[in-house]
Amino acid sequence: MDWGKVILLVIGAGVVVLLVYAITLYNQLVAVKHAVTQAWSNIDVLLRQRHEELPKLVEACRQYMQYEQATLERVISARNAVSQARDRSDVKMLGQAETALRTGLGQLFALAENYPQLQANASFQHLQQRISGLENGIADRRELYNAAVNINNVRIEQFPDVLIARMFNFQAAELLRFSEAEKADVDLRQLFS
Repeated sequence: MDWGKVILLVIGAGVVVLLVYAITLYNQLVAVKHAVTQAWSNIDVLLRQRHEELPKLVEACRQYMQYEQATLERVISARNAVSQARDRSDVKMLGQAETALRTGLGQLFALAENYPQLQANASFQHLQQRISGLENGIADRRELYNAAVNINNVRIEQFPDVLIARMFNFQAAELLRFSEAEKADVDLRQLFS
């Protein structure tokens, strides 16, 4: 028995095992990275749908709410900011714009309570339900997105994944966060004063 050949065979087998392991880690990191992209795309679909519905809602409200132009303009301005952030895939800016939009929508829906004719309008009711449904969908998909981002960020920092992640320049993703203002209760008395 030639020990030199045995040693070379063992070293060769070890290199093959390490290579297969490295390829497996790389493929897992790619899958995790694409899960973040897919989760973002799922949010983007709902943001686009809501983007298309908001002008219809504002127009329905405008017919009844002549004295609430500032609120309507805030909603449209926030809608445009969300669109710009979405187009840039700027998660931080999107979180801020979403907070402004959700605050504006909350004010709009609260003010709509003062207009019984608007509340009775079938188009307004449909749009309000549609946008509320989209808001719930966005919240759900935001959770999934943040979970995918968390998995990605943990994986690229864990050993031995960090070696492959650094070698192939895998980047951390940013969580989609909304400001504390959105989480606070709406002061309805302030809206109507």
